Amino acid sequence: MDQRRNRVDLHIHSTASDGALTPSEVVRLALERALSTIALTDHDTLGGVTEAQQAALGTGLEVIPGLEINSEGEWGDLHFLGYYVDPGNEPLREMLQAIRDARVERARRMVERLGKMGMPLKWEKVRASAGGDSIGRPHVAQALLNRGYVETLPEAFARFIGNDGPAYVPHLRFTPPEVIGAIREAGGVSVIAHPAHTGPEAVDRIPEFAAHGLGGVEVYYPHQPPEAIDRLLALCREHRLLATGGSDFHGSGVAGGTQLGSVHVPPECAERLRDAATAQRRTLEVSEA
Repeated sequence: MDQRRNRVDLHIHSTASDGALTPSEVVRLALERALSTIALTDHDTLGGVTEAQQAALGTGLEVIPGLEINSEGEWGDLHFLGYYVDPGNEPLREMLQAIRDARVERARRMVERLGKMGMPLKWEKVRASAGGDSIGRPHVAQALLNRGYVETLPEAFARFIGNDGPAYVPHLRFTPPEVIGAIREAGGVSVIAHPAHTGPEAVDRIPEFAAHGLGGVEVYYPHQPPEAIDRLLALCREHRLLATGGSDFHGSGVAGGTQLGSVHVPPECAERLRDAATAQRRTLEVSEA
């Protein structure tokens, strides 16, 4: 058997949010790299899923519908992935729209602050560069680079728009229980994204999130040391959570990014994710009957 055909990547971004490739281009690259299953997980939107799934028709590549939602509480900034959610679920749609609207206002305010700092940017160009439903700091960073105010994208974050930067503006986030609940009520499976990468507090809180209905943990992630993987797998076993993983791909050439399919994710992760989503939908159907 060609082991490459079992390659799975469950964390991918496209131009529907802050990725460099369109959903169709993501699919083409996944096919070139002989992946069998991918998940499109753009920030706060399912807007690229239909295009990706249509591009994959007849190819044998499975495209799992997904998204990534930021959250915040006393525990800090955490990200959650949602898989197999119903795009028509009204409460989830309202949450995502509120987040996207706040993202636009946040980016506009950052552009205003940069202008006052002697680095004027045309807001219309920054907004248009986002292309998809979601606009974020990477689009502002790219505008700074295009105008020659910085020499690299990391410099834009380090000097100006990072969390401690002079042009930083906080954005709307719901709490982890709210995000987990919204994903569950939309028939999806919630997974905490890159907790070991986020920090020890995120890992320590996995049992707490499991009590709120968390479905899984992103165990396999770029540059994840074996001891971190072992600890996350132990937490998954203890709290009956799924183990998932992915590259967090944003596009070739994106600063600090990793390549599509570059993280080994056991194929059974996708199978178990699919089964969990089916079980979640059945549970909702019974509760609504």
